Amino acid sequence: MKSKNTSANLEASFGVRLLTAGTAACIADFATFPLDTAKVRLQIQGEGQVRVPLATATANGATAVVNSGAPTPQYRGLVGTVSTIVRQEGFRALYNGLSAGLQRQMAFASVRLGCYDTVKLLYQGVLHENPEGLQIFTRVLAGLTTGGMAVMLAQPTDVVKVRFQAQNRTTASPTAVRYHNTMTAYRTIGREEGVRGLWKGTLPNVGRNAIVNVAEIVCYDIIKDCLLKYTSLEDNIPCHFTAAVIAGFATTVAASPIDVVKTRYMNSKPGQYRGAIDCAIQMGRGEGAAAFYKGFVPSFARLVSWNIVLWITYEQLKILIFKPPQKHD
Repeated sequence: MKSKNTSANLEASFGVRLLTAGTAACIADFATFPLDTAKVRLQIQGEGQVRVPLATATANGATAVVNSGAPTPQYRGLVGTVSTIVRQEGFRALYNGLSAGLQRQMAFASVRLGCYDTVKLLYQGVLHENPEGLQIFTRVLAGLTTGGMAVMLAQPTDVVKVRFQAQNRTTASPTAVRYHNTMTAYRTIGREEGVRGLWKGTLPNVGRNAIVNVAEIVCYDIIKDCLLKYTSLEDNIPCHFTAAVIAGFATTVAASPIDVVKTRYMNSKPGQYRGAIDCAIQMGRGEGAAAFYKGFVPSFARLVSWNIVLWITYEQLKILIFKPPQKHD
């Protein structure tokens, strides 16, 4: 079989790799941020409610059904949530927390994506997997490692982003609006909750992003290699698009439950939960198993869209910026 040209062999310095990955992620985040905001609103909807079964009352031998009186959900579905936010709070509300989101991507994606190839090469040298094979174990370990490293660095930006996205300025009184800008949010959280508040939810976030990194970067890496090896596709936009869609779907299915827990816990008031596990237990008891997949549709739409923009942008930037390997005589 004729070997195909691939961007995998292009070279760049470590700093250029970090900057390229962060830039591509920022572009993807800006393009899909409204979907992420809708996902967060749907995930926190129903928080603190207790699921009360319909009661029965007997009077004169007749059984009557008594409604539990559950409140009507404010947000319904992806389109409904986006339109409700725009109608009640204005279009700009869809981009609440964007600055923190971009800060997060520059700190987070630059590490988890920009370091991935370097860490993968490191594990290849240690594990000695068959270079002609898919090297799945090597790639998974690289994804877990860079995902965990990125969270430890970028956690405060993620906390601030979630708090901004969850904040509804219309339903809250002016005095109840907790954060007015990014720097105020950092200072307020640090003052009221301490340094630990800025790293709130680190454990579920490490778990989530380890899974996301494997499902997203590793899945894309493997699917792209398979497409190049077993199909007629070249290393171009159709190939990148196809691999990105598959990676986005795999990421949504794998990460949704822990993502909901992470969002709820990060947005919670001090003392509301004893920890991430307690948050998950209360969610399950109060809202049922379906609560762990709240916001699945916007999450899927956002992750697939995000992956498409990220990978196409990243691959094109690599072609523009990275250089072919130098030939040594």
